[in-house]
Amino acid sequence: MKIRHFLYNAFLIEDGQNKIAIDPGQNLWIFKLRSLIPKTEWKSITHILITHGDPDHHWQSDRVSEASNAPVVCGKDLARVEDGKTLLVDPRGKELTSWIPFENVHALDVGESVILGDVEIEAVKSVHGPIVVPILWFTIKKQPGPGERTGLVSIGFKITFDGKTIVNLGDSIFLEEWTGLKPDVLMLPIGGLGENTWTMDVSDAIEAVKRIAPKKVIPCHYNVSFLWIRNIASADDQLFKREVEKLGIECHIMQYGDEIEI
Repeated sequence: MKIRHFLYNAFLIEDGQNKIAIDPGQNLWIFKLRSLIPKTEWKSITHILITHGDPDHHWQSDRVSEASNAPVVCGKDLARVEDGKTLLVDPRGKELTSWIPFENVHALDVGESVILGDVEIEAVKSVHGPIVVPILWFTIKKQPGPGERTGLVSIGFKITFDGKTIVNLGDSIFLEEWTGLKPDVLMLPIGGLGENTWTMDVSDAIEAVKRIAPKKVIPCHYNVSFLWIRNIASADDQLFKREVEKLGIECHIMQYGDEIEI
């Protein structure tokens, strides 16, 4: 089995029969406004997992779905049913004003699971923190919650197949509920701004690793870009790696397109 990373929280997990895409979103840097997961990969994707509705996680979901005909797994409130059709929040729509039809959708509450082929996917609790983004002379502030697009229906996933368990926590702040998950691989954000802003920061993520006790760790959603800002969620990944390895746990720092075998 191999895992490839495409910045932010975008991943492909493959074992020869399955090709699972996590968060097929958009690169938000103004000089690279394109799909995080390359279009050449879309057709062969077998499962699409969406942790929440932000553009770096959801922007290309409908296009990947159309290209692959793969089932879509997401949080309960990212989807709704109207006139017998399942709709998801429009990946490129403004706020919550538009919803578009999707095929083969499995919308889960925390603790619910679905088996698709030989892959079991369980929804894990994830809580998106508030966003604070300095833009020139003003600051964008977004507080996730009812009626707000930012962090919409944030969930994580516990993915089990081919004898391995992988946990992806999405853009979450630290939660004690993760204690004892013990996956083979843990993917978690480390680029928060502290005080539960945006996601976990390095300190929170280290504490999460201690509680979760995985075999391998992949830090993500840090040192990413937004519009013309080159690095908006800075984190010292080498410090994180050193502290994780002190726990006797493997830590893999992955750049765009990097691949590891598990």
